[in-house]
Amino acid sequence: MAFLKFITRALIGLSLVAGAAHAQQPLRLVVPFAAGGGTDQYVRLLASELAKKGTPVIVENKPGASGIVAADYVARAKPDGLTVLVSSLGTLASNTVLFEKLPYDPKKDFAPVTQIAYQPAIVVGRPDLPYRNIKEMVAHAKANPGKINRGSPGEAILTNLAPLSFEKTVGISTTHVPFNGDSPAIQGLLSGTIDIDGTSITSVLSLVQSGKLRVLGVMDGRRLPQVPDAPTFKEQGFDFEALLWYSLSAPSGTPNDAVMRLNKAVNEVIADPAFVTRARAMGMEPRGSTPQELAKFVQTEHDRWVPVLQSLNLPKQH
Repeated sequence: MAFLKFITRALIGLSLVAGAAHAQQPLRLVVPFAAGGGTDQYVRLLASELAKKGTPVIVENKPGASGIVAADYVARAKPDGLTVLVSSLGTLASNTVLFEKLPYDPKKDFAPVTQIAYQPAIVVGRPDLPYRNIKEMVAHAKANPGKINRGSPGEAILTNLAPLSFEKTVGISTTHVPFNGDSPAIQGLLSGTIDIDGTSITSVLSLVQSGKLRVLGVMDGRRLPQVPDAPTFKEQGFDFEALLWYSLSAPSGTPNDAVMRLNKAVNEVIADPAFVTRARAMGMEPRGSTPQELAKFVQTEHDRWVPVLQSLNLPKQH
């Protein structure tokens, strides 16, 4: 009997040790963009704050193929709550239209965790361009069809889709040059490879403040507090809005308790006033949600942007 009690206690001890070891394993946040871009900066800020509150985090960048590389990696990961995708419109909706076949299913292969932030899409250009805002750019594009090279961090990302939709609305056309993330696109803009770029203020704030780049237009109903002199599209006569949003998605089959633990930890961080201040300083607006709210939001965004994307009749990639 004493021997059985000893064995039982030993097994319980081993179980507790195993549980503790699992708890100490780092959360892996997989970012589908190159390091240094706006999304990456925000995710690293979030990771730092999660670590301070007891959740060790590794940020892993897996750029390429409009987020497919990262999404496929997470979809195939063990559903234990330790590997999570930083997801967006591209990975969860747009890729279904842009690609002939995906190695993952956005609806079946992921479990929603929480929203983490949003920000309006913007269009930026260099100060040496012959146009200073969107209204002047449209006039220039009409007078010089096909002469403007426009960059984006990827084909399926909103900062490409929104400008494409806008161009169709106003009857102009630019030459799209996709990059693997914000950072390479911005370097292309600074080097003169492209003329304008669809991006977020997070990626270019320091360059705008230093005068190296100019915000031609903000796709929102109000100006950005970080660059109050930059006009919105609406102010320039174009009724057009587009918000970038970011969320966390776990592999399908991840236990609900693991999803809810991560949801709680993330939402506590992004609700902290000090975190909000730091996030806004880089152009992000923190926003959390329940998993159910995220699922509903993604469906709404899918229903808005997928038909727009389909109407553009872009050739499907293989």
